[in-house]
Amino acid sequence: MASPSQSAALHPTLRHLEQLMAQLLDGVILLDSTGMILSANSAALQMHGIQRIEDLGGTAEGYAQRFSLYGQDHRALKHRDYPVFRLLAGESFPDLIVEVAPAGETDVRWVHQVRDVVMDEDGGEPDYLALVISDVSARFDAEARFNAMFQSNPAPAIVVRQRDARIMLANPGFLALTQFRPDQLVERKLFQLNLLQGMPEPGLVRERLEAFAVVPQTEADLLTADGTRRRVLFAGQPIDVTDADALLLTFADLEDRRLAQVALADAERHLSAVFEMAPAAMAVMQEQDHRFVRANAAFRLLTGYDEDEIVGRTADALCLCIDKDCRTAFDIETLGQGVRNREGTLQRKDGEALDVLLSTERISLEGAGCTLWLYHDVTERRRSEQELASAIDAVMKDTSWLSRSILDKLATLRRPNEDAPSVELSARERDVLDLICDDLDDGMIAERLGLSRNTVRNHVARIYAKIGVNRRSGAVVWGRERGMGSRTS
Repeated sequence: MASPSQSAALHPTLRHLEQLMAQLLDGVILLDSTGMILSANSAALQMHGIQRIEDLGGTAEGYAQRFSLYGQDHRALKHRDYPVFRLLAGESFPDLIVEVAPAGETDVRWVHQVRDVVMDEDGGEPDYLALVISDVSARFDAEARFNAMFQSNPAPAIVVRQRDARIMLANPGFLALTQFRPDQLVERKLFQLNLLQGMPEPGLVRERLEAFAVVPQTEADLLTADGTRRRVLFAGQPIDVTDADALLLTFADLEDRRLAQVALADAERHLSAVFEMAPAAMAVMQEQDHRFVRANAAFRLLTGYDEDEIVGRTADALCLCIDKDCRTAFDIETLGQGVRNREGTLQRKDGEALDVLLSTERISLEGAGCTLWLYHDVTERRRSEQELASAIDAVMKDTSWLSRSILDKLATLRRPNEDAPSVELSARERDVLDLICDDLDDGMIAERLGLSRNTVRNHVARIYAKIGVNRRSGAVVWGRERGMGSRTS
């Protein structure tokens, strides 16, 4: 058993405690069991914005009159809930968080983390009571700024605690995206909720969370409150502004893009079906290397080639273009100018030559620049036109029994590609044109018809204007095609 002198040496004096407190970074307020404030170190005074111990109020009651305390929910504490009164009542409160302001002020000045210490020698009444205070204002300021930013951020986001993978926070953007209520998410385990599916690496998030590491951008299907899922792009970033290590997960909604992609794929399928079933012969050629990438059934039938013989080859390799007009159309399209209904000759696989009209249109296929070629087979029409022209030529060998209007129509039919407006010549103009077609000059015509040379020249000028020529040879051709002149009979 210790001697009285040894007990006195072991019993700490207030002076000893003050020497110890002076070396601490934490603030310490020392009280006796009656609530009298015995001492406080400089750190405790600084954490209350004062310089003298008397400014703490002298007693627990005096402290309560000089300082207003608030809980973490920013609600004012009643005096009995102040740490100093809870300490006197014998309660223990490790790491209690309170907000502190001078009495009469509503703006919080400091955030304190307070714990209790009870000192007694013999297990009876405590000899000293102490409040040990840490100033955590900076940490809570950072958390407040983070929470303000987190809640106002329009991008959907959640905070997941690293220790147990529980959701700590969910911002309004995430709640709006998923339609969950906060109580359905907060303090629920991320993986038990099965929020994320459809990821290329299903275990990636769990591995990165456990390693407290960055989660790279990843696409996934996010669960919503009604049980459906939305396609999202998300990423994770470790953060240290909360009271625990956590991972901030932010999300971008890709559902509209996914629906657009589905709609685009459906449209491409429909267009492919229309392309394949179209009666017009069509083929798609890449702009970069001029190789065919698609050919519809009508094109395969027209050319006699199978699809595997067409795709991946050029028009030159297939020897499709065998005339100047066809090659010219290809050259024009290569320059990006496009062609419309240009005549050409297409060679089939068996060597047969076909008359076609070529048209092109620039398109995009699966993101690549391409040209759509349309081939209209006019071989039968050309043959029919040639047969009709031959028949007209046979008829016009003897035109003495045909009227002038019939001759004009036959001449038009003979050259169907020419725009030939109806021409009405007077009787005298027809007489003059008849003699022109017989190679008579103006003087001979004037003598034959009993007209002056000036009158004949006037008639000739009007004839040129009406039939659209500017030379005598043109008028001769035009008239003879219509049975004029004695040489046509």
